[in-house]
Amino acid sequence: MARIRVLNAEFDALTLAQTVDAIFEDMKAGKRGWLATVNVAILMMMRSDPQLQGFVDCAALVVADGQPLIWCTRWLDRALPERVTGIDLVESICQRAAAEGKKIYLLGATLETVLRVAQRLKERHVNLQVDSADGYFGDDEAANRADAVRASKADILFVGMGVPRQERFLEQQWERLGVATAIGVGGSFDVLAGLRARAPRWVQRIGLEWLFRLLQEPRRLFMRYLVTNSQFVWLMASTLFTTKR
Repeated sequence: MARIRVLNAEFDALTLAQTVDAIFEDMKAGKRGWLATVNVAILMMMRSDPQLQGFVDCAALVVADGQPLIWCTRWLDRALPERVTGIDLVESICQRAAAEGKKIYLLGATLETVLRVAQRLKERHVNLQVDSADGYFGDDEAANRADAVRASKADILFVGMGVPRQERFLEQQWERLGVATAIGVGGSFDVLAGLRARAPRWVQRIGLEWLFRLLQEPRRLFMRYLVTNSQFVWLMASTLFTTKR
């Protein structure tokens, strides 16, 4: 299936269910690769970070984790079907993994947080196999963390260490990790652990989850959203104007 280009990224036109199916079909076929979830902030970050851009370009699957991206593609020749978020991927993949006997590894956040996430996932998904480790380690410990993932014999790795650190880790340690697929999920572990609230569904549908997050973490996110959202609106407006002329 041909990808849909939005500015500097090409997205797979997949629903959440189709994305999960594609991941498990690739595993069954013996294929290895990482999945990239890209929202507006990451898309703009990629423009000034060639390594991050390269990571996304080399991903086996690229999905849109942002409602504005979905809206914008409706003005193009083909539209993306729906938003696919890191949190929803964790839940859906764990449900499927529990049913098919696949093992999950969680890497990121504090030890207390990641252990809480692992416990909650096991409670929600009977028979789920989960190992975990915190994300607080230096560059000199990265190889050991990757070796621990390989030793666990995990099939699927979720890394929640923030962008672009989680992408750097995956790319640099890919051959050591041994997993079939890996997904960077940013701050999803904090939400899954109940430490941070997720926006209500209606807020997600109208594309204002970023504002909900901003209200929870204004100091950390204000400048990021101000710059990246403004940049995206300008670039997308210019692209759509040129396309529709």
